[in-house]
Amino acid sequence: MTFSEKIKAYQWDDVRLSIYAKNAADVQRALSKARLDLEDFKALISPAAEPYLEQMAQKSQQLTQQRFGKTQQFYIPLYLSNMCSNICTYCGFSMHNAIRRKTLDMEEIERECIAIKKMGFAHILLVTGESERKVGIDYFKQALPIIKRYFSHITIEVQPLQQEEYSELIQYGVDSVLVYQETYNPVTYAEHHLKGKKADFNYRLDTHDRLGKAGVHKMGLGSLIGLEEWRTDCFYVAAHLSYLEKQYWQSRYTISFPRLRPCTGGMEIKSVMSDKQLVQLICAYRLFNPEVELSLSTRESQHFRNHVLPLGITSLSAGSSTQPGGYAEQSEKALEQFAISDERSAQTMAELVKAQGYEVVWKDWDHSLTEQS
Repeated sequence: MTFSEKIKAYQWDDVRLSIYAKNAADVQRALSKARLDLEDFKALISPAAEPYLEQMAQKSQQLTQQRFGKTQQFYIPLYLSNMCSNICTYCGFSMHNAIRRKTLDMEEIERECIAIKKMGFAHILLVTGESERKVGIDYFKQALPIIKRYFSHITIEVQPLQQEEYSELIQYGVDSVLVYQETYNPVTYAEHHLKGKKADFNYRLDTHDRLGKAGVHKMGLGSLIGLEEWRTDCFYVAAHLSYLEKQYWQSRYTISFPRLRPCTGGMEIKSVMSDKQLVQLICAYRLFNPEVELSLSTRESQHFRNHVLPLGITSLSAGSSTQPGGYAEQSEKALEQFAISDERSAQTMAELVKAQGYEVVWKDWDHSLTEQS
């Protein structure tokens, strides 16, 4: 069974109604338990849990420090290409947007690596648009040996691939793979993914099964908050995580909760999530799963990132650029996937984290730890 089959047990409207039917007693029961199930998670993301946010935050902070200590792992995205064969209503890289397209060549990639390395990073996230022709498996096999010379941990966020392709990329140095379902509502998904391979809802949904079978060290998942009613979408993320941990227990997991940001051709947001509700969600994920890593990007504002850091977050991006060539060629500003909100440098963020009593972790993993002799 894959998750596209498992998900049939959850009917979207039934899940949404059951979340909104949770009451104060359900929330109190969830807060009193050491091990939470999916019904408890529903209670914690429900409107009924909003008066309990302070209790949730205290417990979330405690669980996070028990498991991860007072640490924050730093990473940075490197956008390799904005070429894309999909039409998606919410993405600046969408094929129908008239922006200048660019794919970094090997010399440009090396210049980006040098510029990023000078900032102190050892963990890098490689991002591309979804173009099988321009940034397919052969492109990655060329680029990864160069990137591997500079970084100890490589994560990719690229088009979903086949299981054997993931197995091959592990040999080239890939440690982690992030794939966001965007929304778990198949009807809404079809409304926003109009053309290209990404229009195949089930193929994307089963990507993590292919990752697990390939033996990827860490997988990332999440929904793009704003496309659909956020509480219901985030329940599906929790259900997906629960399924994956049982099926592929050898892998580690990380969850992100990106809120839609302004971009070229941007759309109207269907479900607006307030800052307070995002804090509620972060705490709910932590209480539901004390082991999962929770990541916060520069999509969020300086004010929000400053204050939410102790409540469950374990990794942060900093000094980010969302345009190909954005570090070594900082003059070009016309190629971004979306506008970032927190533009502070990595060093400024590191000083902030230290001032809050946390240790900045630039490196906590090396590919050699999983290499076979």
